[in-house]
Amino acid sequence: MTFDPIVREPVVITGIGMLASLGLDRETVWQGVRNGESRFHVLSGIRGIEETDMIGATVDLDDELPGRIKILPMCERAAAEAIEDADLDLKAVDAYRFGCMMSGHVGDFRWVDQQLGLPSGDTGEVNWAEYLFPAASCNAVASKFGAFGPRLCYSTACASSLISVMSAARAIRDGQCDIALAGGGDAIDPVFAAGFNRMRVLAKDDDPNRACRPFDRSRKGFVFGEGAAVFVVERLGHALRRGARIYAAISATKSLAQAHHITSIDAESDALVHLIKLALEESNLSAGDVGYINAHGTGTEQNDAAEAAGICRIFGSDIDKTCVSATKSSLGHMINAAGAVELAITALAMRDGFAPPTLNLTDPDPACKFDCLPLYGRVNQFQHALKLSLAFGGHLAAVVLSRWNDAEMGYAYPEIRKAA
Repeated sequence: MTFDPIVREPVVITGIGMLASLGLDRETVWQGVRNGESRFHVLSGIRGIEETDMIGATVDLDDELPGRIKILPMCERAAAEAIEDADLDLKAVDAYRFGCMMSGHVGDFRWVDQQLGLPSGDTGEVNWAEYLFPAASCNAVASKFGAFGPRLCYSTACASSLISVMSAARAIRDGQCDIALAGGGDAIDPVFAAGFNRMRVLAKDDDPNRACRPFDRSRKGFVFGEGAAVFVVERLGHALRRGARIYAAISATKSLAQAHHITSIDAESDALVHLIKLALEESNLSAGDVGYINAHGTGTEQNDAAEAAGICRIFGSDIDKTCVSATKSSLGHMINAAGAVELAITALAMRDGFAPPTLNLTDPDPACKFDCLPLYGRVNQFQHALKLSLAFGGHLAAVVLSRWNDAEMGYAYPEIRKAA
């Protein structure tokens, strides 16, 4: 007797929760990105780091508690919204078949400040484990919502939360669980920010809202952002039995290593090209089937050039059929949370048939031969989308989403919903 542990049915997204600088809920953030909004501002001398004048897009929580690391309430809020969006009755879920996969995070050094007698800006007594343990948000979300199945935390730089979603899909396919919460969050910590400032990769501009300019010839670097996104991911049969509404199927999840340099990217993009090929093969798609790509698009010269080269090599003559946007131009670079937040934007763009814009793109780099959606998004009822993450350390990740077109179980396009 043989046993095949692989579940031969689709893994689907049934719930999305998200917050960022543009709002504390999914739809507010999505509408802001769709409309081309940003809320960057100067973080001059943030918490004792001298002469930084950094620019950031921060989240203003109304439920942040003294003594808690900011990431925890952000991730808990996003998870709660995802559960509500999925219409998930936690009492009806087998807790031991309920996983939680969340990205790791750098933490927060207010506990260290307090031990050294330095001003920390926190009036509560902080818990050192929450402040310094990279899996704190994963543990908090899993415990709060009773996920006693696989609990996994990934620290793969700015691919972390996308890889967390990939891990959830794989755990479901491997038969380890039926349903999972997956995603991640991140906040701006002064010590962490200081490192990037020393690397000279942060954008500075007299107008903060124009500082992040992915794929533009005048790009200067990336801008920090804060936020969180969490998905309810489940086996199709599990979703159908409970009558869930489905955003999309996760058609492919692939990751590779780019053994080049801890911070630099291979300009030839060989590994990225191979990654996209593998993702297309797994999803049984050709390049021409992909209607939208949410790029990593940081706004640094190296990243933009390498990513553009890889996309152009794969899509070739089909490149003019594909819309590519870099939504960090609106939300900032959320580091560990970036992949999940941008995958959420991709899923919502697919739901509404609208590809969001790349802000501040007034002088496109000629190397970007694709449509970067400069300044304005447009109606694009694409069926398949690709989300890419190109992280420090050589971590490359790709997820392909396919729209769920079932009239009973999927989301209709807005004009169809209105007509009904």
